[in-house]
Amino acid sequence: MTTGSKPGARKRVGVLISGRGSNMQSLVRASREDENAGYDIVAVISNRPDAAGLIWAAEQGIATVVVDHKAYPAREAFEDSLHEALVTADVELVACAGFMRIMTDTFVTRWHDRMLNIHPSLLPMFKGLDTHARALAAGMRITGCTIHIVRPELDAGPILGQAAVAVDTGDTPDTLAEKVIRAEHVLYPEILKLYALGQIRADGDKITIDSKINQQGILFSPSI
Repeated sequence: MTTGSKPGARKRVGVLISGRGSNMQSLVRASREDENAGYDIVAVISNRPDAAGLIWAAEQGIATVVVDHKAYPAREAFEDSLHEALVTADVELVACAGFMRIMTDTFVTRWHDRMLNIHPSLLPMFKGLDTHARALAAGMRITGCTIHIVRPELDAGPILGQAAVAVDTGDTPDTLAEKVIRAEHVLYPEILKLYALGQIRADGDKITIDSKINQQGILFSPSI
């Protein structure tokens, strides 16, 4: 188990990636630019040795680890090594950022209420893959992204925050993806900050948000 941070100290966060890690980069930048961020990225771990995000993280002086899932005979063995890497880095919170592995119940339980994930839809709609194409096919006028606490069920768990974007006439899955990921880069650092500071809290599957946090605002699509 991790040692835990001292009162008032920033939470130690490990980020799990499988590719370029654009959300990981947004988390790192926010933690370094905001003195009240409440967290530090102390390790970036990938299941793919060729993940471009590893190079970027190393250039920033962040510890990087490869736990190649292909090197293990079973998911359980892979996850044991992944867990060991997180514990070795003394991680307190885990931020999944484009980590393309389905986790076992055992691993999720080990990090209960300490592992967050970002998903490119307004959950519970469009769980899984191809979210933007599915949103367009469904005729959605608004879509977005979701930060949630990881639970054993895929793309489930208490929702910590969401950001919405308008779907424009002529949008394609690619153009929609570009809009959503811009929203992700703003939302993820803010939600991780609030969670690390305890301003958003989980009690079972119930989420409590401090009353001082702005929760107002309306997005119209088409705009009016």
